[in-house]
Amino acid sequence: MEKNAKIYVAGHLGLVGSALLKNLKEKGYTRFLLRSIDELNLLDQKAVFEFFEQEKPEYVFLAAAKVGGIVANTIYRGQFIYENLQIQNNIIHASHLNEVKKLLFLGSTCIYPREAPQPMPEDCLLTSPLEYTNEPYAIAKIAGIKLCESYNLQYGTNYIAVMPTNLYGPNDNFDLEKSHVLPALLRKVYLAKCLMNDDWAAIRADFNRLPVEGVSGNDPEEAICEKLHKYGIEKGVVEIWGTGKPMREFLWSEEMADACVYVMEHVDFDDLKPAGKEIRNAHINIGTGKEISIANLAKVIAETVGYAGKFHFNAEKPDGTMQKLTDPSKLHRLGWHHKIEVEQGVEKLYHWYLSKK
Repeated sequence: MEKNAKIYVAGHLGLVGSALLKNLKEKGYTRFLLRSIDELNLLDQKAVFEFFEQEKPEYVFLAAAKVGGIVANTIYRGQFIYENLQIQNNIIHASHLNEVKKLLFLGSTCIYPREAPQPMPEDCLLTSPLEYTNEPYAIAKIAGIKLCESYNLQYGTNYIAVMPTNLYGPNDNFDLEKSHVLPALLRKVYLAKCLMNDDWAAIRADFNRLPVEGVSGNDPEEAICEKLHKYGIEKGVVEIWGTGKPMREFLWSEEMADACVYVMEHVDFDDLKPAGKEIRNAHINIGTGKEISIANLAKVIAETVGYAGKFHFNAEKPDGTMQKLTDPSKLHRLGWHHKIEVEQGVEKLYHWYLSKK
């Protein structure tokens, strides 16, 4: 990419997009096309096509998506498949129509089968059934991979799909219903600590910054306690869905961004074609190749936050996939490796969260 090229980062205010934008700026890129959801509704095909026609981006990072943890994936199944399909279809096709030089599509490792081999290589895609709890989201992301692959083959475009593992970092979503496991658990543990210490000033400040289902820090104590109870936060106890046994891999979002920019700078679709075989599974895993159980993650967060209470693992709630470890060997061969381990990352995220209060 040229340093003065016009770069569109779709979803620049989110966890992924903000990390990408920060990394690009640090590397000396200067011309960005940025639109908030209020300025450009990515579900609106006409608006997206007009934006591309008027602005003519040269490079596109497709980081916009509807995302969430196991609770949100269970409740909003229709929205997860429809909105993600609509967003990626609009942007990828508009990129083709306006001759974008290169596009990076960000998916997720939930695209892989529930019983995928561990660690999961790229070529296990579509080899057996998906995990049911996030099937709509996974199907949408698989469609995005195949859309990029198909446009490359038919139209000669240079669209690359990357599949980051579970991400966490600055600008994460800490909504107790809709966020992923690590930020949700960090906030729950922090609130439980405050509750144990009868630190209602801190609890109210937290609810004022991030209201829970319309309840803010200005509401009566009983209303706040009702929401804390609903999400498993009691004095001395934090409830966690499932048994705590599932293993998860976590990658600091700013490292994910560095990997993505590296791929855009150094890797083309032609570099990913398998020699002498059908062209499929040309996407790239972005991960650490290391994992931690949910129970041990809870311990790391408790130690970081200074929470001295207990955890209750509710085995009546779903665990989701028991293991989701990526095989990042393709990315390693291309020249990129992670550096930040989860213990260091949790501490960084906690300090970031406190700084935003």
